[in-house]
Amino acid sequence: MNFNQIKERDQEYILPTYKRFDVCIERGRGASCTGSDGKKYIDFTSGIGVNSLGYADPDWVRAVSEQAGKLAHISNLYYSLPDGELAERLCKRTGYSRVFFGNSGAEANEGAIKTARKYSFDKYGAGRNTIVTLVNSFHGRTVTTLSATGQDVFHQYFGPFTEGFKYANANDILSVAEAVDDSVCAVMLEFIQGEGGVIPLEEGFVKELFELCRKRDILIIADEVQTGVGRTGKFLASEHFGVKPDITTLAKGLGGGLPIGAVLVSEELKSVMGPSSHGSTFGGNPIVCAGANEVMKKVADDSFLRLVAAKGDKLRSCLLCCGNVASVTGLGMMLGIQLRSGTSAEVAKACLDRGLLVLTAKEKVRLLPPLTITDQELSDGLKILWDVLS
Repeated sequence: MNFNQIKERDQEYILPTYKRFDVCIERGRGASCTGSDGKKYIDFTSGIGVNSLGYADPDWVRAVSEQAGKLAHISNLYYSLPDGELAERLCKRTGYSRVFFGNSGAEANEGAIKTARKYSFDKYGAGRNTIVTLVNSFHGRTVTTLSATGQDVFHQYFGPFTEGFKYANANDILSVAEAVDDSVCAVMLEFIQGEGGVIPLEEGFVKELFELCRKRDILIIADEVQTGVGRTGKFLASEHFGVKPDITTLAKGLGGGLPIGAVLVSEELKSVMGPSSHGSTFGGNPIVCAGANEVMKKVADDSFLRLVAAKGDKLRSCLLCCGNVASVTGLGMMLGIQLRSGTSAEVAKACLDRGLLVLTAKEKVRLLPPLTITDQELSDGLKILWDVLS
């Protein structure tokens, strides 16, 4: 089947919710992949931050394959081994007390929202259920997580949206203070607004926000769907700021290529959600958790994370030497390139034509390479990007 046939079948049978590039990726290894036409690409996207170990990591493939041969699925009415192992690894690595597994970042964020509201209801009764999120945030594409998203462009077509959300300006503690009233149970944030343009929060703002919320028993939910699991050079982005949210959500890179979401809760919240309060048919799937355990074995290691940080530093320093780069934002291997001229879409297309996959985030070029990318792959990809930007 040639590419045109592949594209025609896709357009005939799949809802057109994605604006695809004219490429069909067929296979990959490490940070490199190959199209159906045989053309090779270096991947600086990781499937939007998902393939943390790159393509076809041997240990990950082995773990997933072996688990598929033993047990693909069993409902959450029964115990299984991989999810318990993963939960233990996550809690011991992060200091959280318990975890709920779902299948995506949006699902994890919904679980976090429910947990915060349930905690407040149990302690204070009805009426204290508003959640403050930040302008320019992105928390998912379900109706509720769209409601939590602080961008008007997403608040169209699908109304009525879920009530109980207010928005405050990022890096503006007065704006947050004005939004926080007696109806608020939680503040939800991303330490780096990924879809919003790879914009990190300021450390001073984060510290003031945590102090404000602690004084009023307002929970803090950290959406680390994109920043978590080593992406920033720390296991959690919160570590860069020296804070610990009450709830942290993970997804994307945790599964290494398979769908997963996780809601991590503090000791105080570990008993808030009991039987029937929440659930997921596929959450904690044995195959997915087997893959995630392999991700954890590698990414949770401090020496591995130091290498991620070093690769991110190399990317940043090289890009800042390019004349068309106005600035580079982000942390670790989650970077946004602000251009002096041209558009991010034009750069993404030019990179694709030359054999490099990159992303966009509003007006910025966004880079999310596999955490395991080799020095050679990194250098080869940088050369293409440099040529495009020059």
